[in-house]
Amino acid sequence: MTTRNYLGEFEQVVLLALMRLGEDAYGVTIRREIEKRTGRAISLGGIYPTLNRLEDKGLVSSFMGEPSAIRGGRAKRHFILEAAGLAALHRSRDMLASLWRGGVRRAHPATAWAGASPPVVLETCGAVPGRWERQDSLDP
Repeated sequence: MTTRNYLGEFEQVVLLALMRLGEDAYGVTIRREIEKRTGRAISLGGIYPTLNRLEDKGLVSSFMGEPSAIRGGRAKRHFILEAAGLAALHRSRDMLASLWRGGVRRAHPATAWAGASPPVVLETCGAVPGRWERQDSLDP
């Protein structure tokens, strides 16, 4: 069985939430952070399998906190972004940035934006406004 060397979108989102939360990263706070930053409704049932998979890959680790009377004597499972997880995020960011660089120059202006603001995409991709070519295929 081969191991994936890349992160899925939701894995990236979860790792980024862990990075932002630091020591306060546990199921509920991770869900809140993701919902706040992405606007996506997330269930804890979707977060925990992802965290377990990331832990199996060595990208995060977890530990049990102290039991709390507020939680009926149960402890929270806290998660920590490991150095390997941060490195995976950097690799993923670099891979996506490489794909984005110059990509918009191939798109037709009428279909390129898909709801994004043209100036933001142009700035991100380094394309120059007004330099469009109609290309019906992705061949150079």
